[in-house]
Amino acid sequence: MASFTKQDALDYHAKGRAGKIQVVPTKPYSTQRDLSLAYSPGVAEPCLEIEKNPEDAYKYTAKGNLVAVISNGTAVLGLGDIGALAGKPVMEGKGLLFKIFADVDVFDIEISTKDIDKFIETVIEISPTFGGINLEDIKAPECFEIERRVKEALDIPVMHDDQHGTAIISAAGLVGAMEITGKDISKVKLVVSGAGASASACTKLYMALGVRKENIVMCDSKGVLSTRRTDLNEAKKEFAVDTDAVTISDALKGADIFLGLSVKGAMSKEMLASMAPSPIVFAMANPDPEITYEDALATRTDLIFATGRSDYPNQINNVLGFPFIFRGALDVRATAINEEMKLAAVYALAALAKEPVPDVVKKAYNKSEMSFGNEYIVPKPLDPRLIEYVATAVAKAAIESGVARKTITDWDGYKEELRERMGIDHAIMRSMTVKAKTDKKRVVFSDANNIKVIQAARILLDDGIATPILLGRKDRINNLAKENGINISDMLLVDSTSPENEEKRNQFAELLFQKRIRKGITKIDAQRLMYNRDYYGAAMVETGEADAMISGTTTKYADAIKPALQIIGKKDDVSKIAGMYIINTKKGVYFFADTTVNMKPTAEDLVDITLLTEKAVKTFGVDPVMAMIGYSNFGSSEGDSSSRLADAIKILHEKHSNVMIDGEMQANFALNKQMRIERYPFSKLGNREVNTLIFPNLSSGNIAYKMMQEIGSSEAIGPILMGLKKPVHVLQLSSSVREIVDMATIAVVDAQNK
Repeated sequence: MASFTKQDALDYHAKGRAGKIQVVPTKPYSTQRDLSLAYSPGVAEPCLEIEKNPEDAYKYTAKGNLVAVISNGTAVLGLGDIGALAGKPVMEGKGLLFKIFADVDVFDIEISTKDIDKFIETVIEISPTFGGINLEDIKAPECFEIERRVKEALDIPVMHDDQHGTAIISAAGLVGAMEITGKDISKVKLVVSGAGASASACTKLYMALGVRKENIVMCDSKGVLSTRRTDLNEAKKEFAVDTDAVTISDALKGADIFLGLSVKGAMSKEMLASMAPSPIVFAMANPDPEITYEDALATRTDLIFATGRSDYPNQINNVLGFPFIFRGALDVRATAINEEMKLAAVYALAALAKEPVPDVVKKAYNKSEMSFGNEYIVPKPLDPRLIEYVATAVAKAAIESGVARKTITDWDGYKEELRERMGIDHAIMRSMTVKAKTDKKRVVFSDANNIKVIQAARILLDDGIATPILLGRKDRINNLAKENGINISDMLLVDSTSPENEEKRNQFAELLFQKRIRKGITKIDAQRLMYNRDYYGAAMVETGEADAMISGTTTKYADAIKPALQIIGKKDDVSKIAGMYIINTKKGVYFFADTTVNMKPTAEDLVDITLLTEKAVKTFGVDPVMAMIGYSNFGSSEGDSSSRLADAIKILHEKHSNVMIDGEMQANFALNKQMRIERYPFSKLGNREVNTLIFPNLSSGNIAYKMMQEIGSSEAIGPILMGLKKPVHVLQLSSSVREIVDMATIAVVDAQNK
């Protein structure tokens, strides 16, 4: 689980633009004509069309991709009744998840009333704005009536995710668990700990899968919901049974399934031990489950265990469901999210869990093997196939059950549209972070006399990504940390200049001298250079005292690279090192190289850069489709740059035909496959989408990524240094804390791979 301070959380929400979401124009607006079309008088035309045919709202407005996340703040994310306004950060966060996982736009709506009638009336009155309604964090039992009445009144998808999200994901896990254990779902005994909205929805969905009502025992904080109790509300009476069991301990004897939606510690080891053979335990209290993973496995070796936590196997995570359920519902303009659509999502998730796991997912979790079984009953949240599996299944179910107003016939085309909507992989850094945590490495920071580096080191250690080593003056580092309220008592500090490090400094100096003995460095030079932290840090990596190094936040790029080249050196099979940036754009992720090292590469250098880049891109789980770009297309203009690129492409096509690259071509033809196919149908790239650009020189590559950062509002991650024997990455002088964390994360994964 990620670790952070209160101030970290506050800063995340407050710094820069306040909050987590924003509205971005999707049409041109730079000229007076654009503005006249966008508003008055041009806007009158679509208004009149919608007046004549309300369905045209989906054609002329954003309604079809817009979901309202609506709450009154009465049951917020484990915080309880904190009010509508205090719950707004959670609703914004839900909007962010909708966007990044399924490209669904969201307006969060906080309604300041506990009056059911007023709440329902408000939702209904604002509903014309939206293509769907996601009700959120509304306490039981009011949430049941609110959802029922809103669904009855509206002809757009409505879902209370607190109820149905957990139900759908855990039901998918139950389908898999039933197959693994070989149990008959019509005969299993289910015990539910918790009687709120989520427990009710889960139980009803399990019944739809085949669990029989007479085999279900639900418990609240006072014990079993039995027909003998007189304190039950209407929602709880629905699950009351005639039983002699009074406590959850009584109920669990001989039970096959435990569904926990209650509190930490609700299940003891003794209770688990009393369950039937091959028990299924879904302990989903958040953040601490009803019984810990460690206690459960120590008690039973024959169980299937799931929680809501990311640090244990079988995470029951709502993000596996709601973004893709709404995606499918919106895409067919469904009038509701019905039981058929929920079950379709359940079976789609269960089916995906049985499919071979792609390398990108295994790499993200640092697993050489991952397959359907006791510790893998639901897909991982980072699986890029989720959107096409779940959204497609939901859309099909909507059509087949008669609630769709739009029909899809080309399902392969729809799946391709979903993949293109999300770009190549919006989860690259999330995947890198997950992978880094599986085997964290020691990362030495040679510029630790810098508050940003200290802040980044704290994040890396707290989040379990890396073990930072801070290289610099100890008094300076400690003072900076103290002034900024950062605890670094659990970090290793190394001062390369201190007398106590003289022996180590001399050892490293001898290492440098031996490596450069015939390249102009004397022993005295080597001893002097070891006072330089970049040299000392590189020596730590070379001798195994650190696994990777990050530098450059206070040193010029070329000066920071030099020590790594002299001490660590290039890989044996490369003649050039190169720098690459990952560029996150609204269209997807692109890789730019070389952006930082080679001023004017020869044709042979460009070949080396291409091969380095191809290998690097693959480590991110992306299949590289590469274009070598310049000012002409396939020799249409003469010049030194054009001929160098043409020669490089010739070498690559003849000697490395497995590399998917072509050129030289102008950037617009590289990035617009339709233009390229029409004009240059002979291109090796065919109808593939280019995701990697190789630049003709340092100037063009450097200018391109910086322009993308500033004008294109893109996020640049890097520079990633390619070609060294061991992981060393050199940051730009202006790097932010987040950029330092990202590069250290990549360095950890780099070290794992090496």
